[in-house]
Amino acid sequence: MAFTRTRSVRTGMILPPENDKNMKIYLVRHGQPDRGPAKRYIGWTDLPLDSTGAFQARALGREFSGEALGRIVSSDLERALTTARTIAEAQSVSICEEPAFREVHLGRWDGLTFDEVKARYPGEYEKRGRDLAGHCPPGGESFRDLSRRVLPVFYRLAESEPGPLMIVAHVGVIRVILCDLLGMPLDNLFRLDHACGAFSVIRRAGTEYRLLGHACRPRTTPDPD
Repeated sequence: MAFTRTRSVRTGMILPPENDKNMKIYLVRHGQPDRGPAKRYIGWTDLPLDSTGAFQARALGREFSGEALGRIVSSDLERALTTARTIAEAQSVSICEEPAFREVHLGRWDGLTFDEVKARYPGEYEKRGRDLAGHCPPGGESFRDLSRRVLPVFYRLAESEPGPLMIVAHVGVIRVILCDLLGMPLDNLFRLDHACGAFSVIRRAGTEYRLLGHACRPRTTPDPD
């Protein structure tokens, strides 16, 4: 895992030694979506997984096949749901769809390439660079809006579920959760890389949280189709 020395991410206090009765929370980014070779802004556009994404989902399923998950909560977008269903195939656990865990809403930028946004919305593109947390693309939402949408649901689930909890969502969702847990300003959220098919691990002890691993890759390789 990425971190060997962990702390309370809410208070900055060093936590006591790990207790197996404490709860684990897995933040899983969906497999790679079928968005073509060009870099695009993808928010609520409901894309399926491509072949690489399907492979990544199977790798996650193999990785967690021995973990007795208490609940899987997924964004209701197809790329997340397909990933969640693949993981759940080896589990006797149901999937709960949660629209609050959708990716940030990019409005009229959704589906456009980076170059297209720069050409069509040069002023808005520059504003976003100056105010990453607060800028709202035309017809969409800001990362601050996303944080207000995601965090209440995350903490409600994290502090009410009795067993290991898995959340299958999107990079924006995972970033705003980790920014809050780590006390990072939202303007720095792009410093938290989190590739498709990767997962982060959080341990909750009461109302204290600590990050055990960030952007981890599955250790196992699935069988080919």
